[in-house]
Amino acid sequence: MSVSYRQPGVVLTDRRFTVPLDHDRPAGERIELYAREVVASDKADAELPWLVYLQGGPGFGANRFVGREAWLDRALKEYRVLLLDQRGTGASTPANRQTLPLRGGPAEQADYLAHFRADSIVRDCEAIRPEVTGGAPWAVLGQSFGGFCAVTYLSIAPEGLSTAVITGGLPTLDGHADDVYRAAYPRIERKVAAHYARYPQDIERVRRIAEHLLEHETVLHGGHRLTVEAFQSLGILLGRGDGSHRLHYLLEDAFVRTPQGPALSDAFQEAVQGLLSFAGHPLYALVHEACYGQGERPTAWSAERVRAEFPQFDAAKTLTGDGPVLFTGESVHPWTFATDPALRPLSDTAEALAARTDWAPLYDPARLAANEVPVAAAIYHDDMYVDTAHSLATARSIRGLRTWVTDEYEHDGVRAGGPRVLDRLLALTRDEE
Repeated sequence: MSVSYRQPGVVLTDRRFTVPLDHDRPAGERIELYAREVVASDKADAELPWLVYLQGGPGFGANRFVGREAWLDRALKEYRVLLLDQRGTGASTPANRQTLPLRGGPAEQADYLAHFRADSIVRDCEAIRPEVTGGAPWAVLGQSFGGFCAVTYLSIAPEGLSTAVITGGLPTLDGHADDVYRAAYPRIERKVAAHYARYPQDIERVRRIAEHLLEHETVLHGGHRLTVEAFQSLGILLGRGDGSHRLHYLLEDAFVRTPQGPALSDAFQEAVQGLLSFAGHPLYALVHEACYGQGERPTAWSAERVRAEFPQFDAAKTLTGDGPVLFTGESVHPWTFATDPALRPLSDTAEALAARTDWAPLYDPARLAANEVPVAAAIYHDDMYVDTAHSLATARSIRGLRTWVTDEYEHDGVRAGGPRVLDRLLALTRDEE
């Protein structure tokens, strides 16, 4: 039973659906999806086209907007919007350390999680679309990983789409995870250099924190082990519009004087715990590299293996000299499952996923080359999370795709730029610019 309620300027309706866990076995096990329908208050009874929003991640539920925030304000001028919690996220059937043991051991859990990639998400959309739209195609807005899903949508079910808008999410079509990370580490190094140029005082602060972590075992209040590698991963902030500033404020008061000498402050530890914990989005860690899996080649902890090719990211070696300690970015490593208490019980499951060699293809280059769906993509210049060169190559591979390449925003441009970003991309799909 759907329930409707109001917030300023909008009417919201909770929607729930059941879909097959494995769409190739429609009579088998089913899971639940949750989605929030949003319509402008003054258009609540109007016949409007639909736009389905696919969140970035993987592993995050759709935004919990209040009223007409960010890009939603622009979308509601002409669409009825469906904010979908992709399978395993948000209020959909959860997949985490508490629920996955219901599947059995690590092998069974990995088999289950193999159904939580872009191809299954797209088939979920197609399963619920007739019920939502009456069978009419809908527009899709895909942010980051949601953009990966949109490209999969164009590959396997373009008939379901009227328009596709992608922000910071054009994936490599045939690159292995190793190719993704070989391109990523130099980008991250540039972002770190830019941060230190803006805040040179942070160079010594980071060295001091790294030295402390190498010399002292540090367990945060929530049970998270703060190793130097985990600390370096706070560089994920540097891919966001305000991330460099947020990182600087985090670092400036890291230490406090105690009777035993300098120690990491409770305030610093609490903030770091919130940034590093995967408790609210464990799928991000579990299937992050699996998002790139295609064919028989395993991902095999790609980010960890490729990092060894870039020794400048080794903090211990850096501290033997006087250079700056480098942060890392959006990557998941075997030690992630040892340091985070929300992930420790899933370590063997993660190993099984990393070793998997039967990944189905996610993209169809021939179908993309013949695309007829109006599609536009925002590509952020030197995006830290999604390689710009990979995105441009994919843009050239999708017939009719129009790009907006900009350095006005970072990867979170659809949040920071909100209505302007969506308006620009919709105009591109309609040849209005």
